[in-house]
Amino acid sequence: MTRRAWSIPLATLFGALLILVLPAPPASAHAIIERTAPVAGTVVDQMPGEITLTFSEPVRIVADKIRVIAPDGSRADTGKPVARDTELVIPVRSGGPKGTYLVSYRVISADSHPVSGGYSFSYGQVSATPNTNDAGADVKTDAVVKNAMSVARFIGFAGLVLLVGPALVLFALWPRRLSARDPGRLALTGTGLLAFSALLELYLQIPYTSGTSIFDVSSTAAREVLGTPFGAAHLIRVAVAVAVAVLLRPLIAGRAGKIDQTLLIILGIVGLATWPISGHPSASPVPTLTVVADVAHLASMAVWLGGLVMLFGFLLRRADTRELTAIVPVWSGWALLAITVLVLAGTAQALVEIGTLDALTGTAYGQLVMVKVGLLAIILGIAAYSRSITNRRFTPAPVPDPSEDPDDGYDSFDDTEEEVADPPAEPADRARLRRAVLIEVLVAVVVLGFTSVLVQTSPARSVQAGDNAAEGPFTTTVTTNLVKLEVDVSPGKVGPNTVHLYAFKADGSGQPQTVVEWKATAALPAKGIEPIVLPTLPITPDHATGSVTLTPAGTWELKFTVRVDELNQTTIAVQVPIR
Repeated sequence: MTRRAWSIPLATLFGALLILVLPAPPASAHAIIERTAPVAGTVVDQMPGEITLTFSEPVRIVADKIRVIAPDGSRADTGKPVARDTELVIPVRSGGPKGTYLVSYRVISADSHPVSGGYSFSYGQVSATPNTNDAGADVKTDAVVKNAMSVARFIGFAGLVLLVGPALVLFALWPRRLSARDPGRLALTGTGLLAFSALLELYLQIPYTSGTSIFDVSSTAAREVLGTPFGAAHLIRVAVAVAVAVLLRPLIAGRAGKIDQTLLIILGIVGLATWPISGHPSASPVPTLTVVADVAHLASMAVWLGGLVMLFGFLLRRADTRELTAIVPVWSGWALLAITVLVLAGTAQALVEIGTLDALTGTAYGQLVMVKVGLLAIILGIAAYSRSITNRRFTPAPVPDPSEDPDDGYDSFDDTEEEVADPPAEPADRARLRRAVLIEVLVAVVVLGFTSVLVQTSPARSVQAGDNAAEGPFTTTVTTNLVKLEVDVSPGKVGPNTVHLYAFKADGSGQPQTVVEWKATAALPAKGIEPIVLPTLPITPDHATGSVTLTPAGTWELKFTVRVDELNQTTIAVQVPIR
């Protein structure tokens, strides 16, 4: 390629560097923890037989990354934790020492991103939080791994563009007199980048999942990743890239038949589907819509940007005026269709992933989307300028009808010759069009950089789900050796609140537990408010309710004494945030 043709690879490198300097959003977890049992900061008088964490979407367990640390620093968890849809259940050994316990977890959300964190609760009495390296080191994502994932995704997007653009132009618009060698090499380069990025993402997903450094990879963790939808999707993408590389050979040589072309189209659809299947769209509330929209979004982006690359790198440099007059208007129509699909598909995705104006302006995901839309508006403005040049200088002039010309045939011939002659300013227009296309490509590369970061960012719907969970009615479940108690406090705001208590058997069977006596108090120690009696009224043998005015705002301590028979009772303390 010539020196100018290297502008595209240099622009790609610029986009990759942009990813590295962009500030990372404060959180990348895409499933939000909604509640825990025991509740964070509470003191229970009986050690629960299990700890339950409830998330906003289904999660998968990361081996040996879920731990409960006792006050003496020993492991309090026993057996294997179990993921039941949105719930993570951690068995806990009995007979542990009294004091504060630390729970740490690392799981994988439905969109293949890790979710990690920790919290503490106390049994019998509050003590110092256990100080152990086991609890903290395992729940962090290595920054190098996280940034490398964004770079790998950018390489994949760039490979898709460099494959689809040349393949489409060679298939439908490339002049026969020109050699297809260089565009063919570019398409094969894109195929190689696709396969490389898929393998790189697959490798990086191992430390990304387990929370280790970039070179700390175990065979066990690798097998776990390969057995997930993420692993399957990326292996399919590699296979598609290899098959496309084989089918590109006859296309480049001009010998591609209908079977080859049909197979390329089918492989393209399959390859495009691997992105949404392994990302946010598959975990949305309406996965069918978001998966289809994401495939359309990627396809239109690749057609538009890949066509611009071919237009700037090859056609505007090598095709003559007559060829450009035939090619550019067709490409302009394709670009308009691609932009329309891009906007419609992006709007559909935004409505699902963002949903509200507050989510658009108040989350990192929404803010990145606004930047992306702003850059897209700049590209559309440049595209409109390019289209005006196309319509003015590269659209075939209409041939006049001799029957409508009052002059003789020679005059008509002269008029026709004058109509189809090259415009004197055509070389300058061609240069202006190339500059406009180059700017489009450069800005679009920046958009791809933001898109790569966007994939690593929590969707606004997930962030808001966590906020709503924190701001809505308070619900928690606490398990002791006598009873499993569900506590609901509504509305969870300053003023009158209604409390509902539901008792279940402690064996996890879900069967109601008969309670012979209920007692409850509410206190706000931070504001000096001593315990006040919370009157309770039994509704059924396992359900009681009560009303209490909680003011001012703060973290109230509600204590419930539950007597199940003449000899056995337990007291459960719950910390309830009142806004």
